[in-house]
Amino acid sequence: MLFLVFGSSASGKSVALTELRARHVPRLVVHDFDEIGVPPDPSRRWRQEANETWLRTALDQQSQGADVLLAGQTPFGEWLATPSASRLDGISACLLDCDDETRIERLRSRGPAWRARSRGDVDAYLSWAAWMRRHADDPSWMPEVIATDDGLPEMRWDRWSGWKAGDPRWRVHVIDTSALQVEKVASLLIDWVTEQRALAGPGAGTATRDERGH
Repeated sequence: MLFLVFGSSASGKSVALTELRARHVPRLVVHDFDEIGVPPDPSRRWRQEANETWLRTALDQQSQGADVLLAGQTPFGEWLATPSASRLDGISACLLDCDDETRIERLRSRGPAWRARSRGDVDAYLSWAAWMRRHADDPSWMPEVIATDDGLPEMRWDRWSGWKAGDPRWRVHVIDTSALQVEKVASLLIDWVTEQRALAGPGAGTATRDERGH
């Protein structure tokens, strides 16, 4: 099973992963999306190819009886449309988010060197965070932001393109990290993983394998 933790920059993903790794949750392998390396100017197609690479890692761990928790900026809908997603026993998603004031403060604290490397401005990060917020709640919210023609031709957007807000297959847990210490964020993520595992069966937290085009 894949536990997807996604969110715009400065949501608190990296520090939460460090804390999670220190806690050694049984049968849970923790990864940061960027571990495989990110090119200087990553394209949409590159990201979708990288999604497929990570899904193969999750499938390998699944065959060994372990789950993968993967944190990155790829939104839930893009993961569901990734070709190999239908082979997973399930995908559960959690959005790490924070308010705009907190995000601005965190981004600025990273310093000018980070901002130069990231090639993004604060408004872009805030806009991406705002879109993710709506995406987490409603699969029909501006899907054209991710469902474009410049990515992998094998992408299966039809797996969820007809879903609406409130569809039980589209459940994204949300954790607001604005006022939380990293230890609390990690604990909430562990609670979420435990709850999703307890639901049991294929597709806990989202579509079943058949519904994802298996």
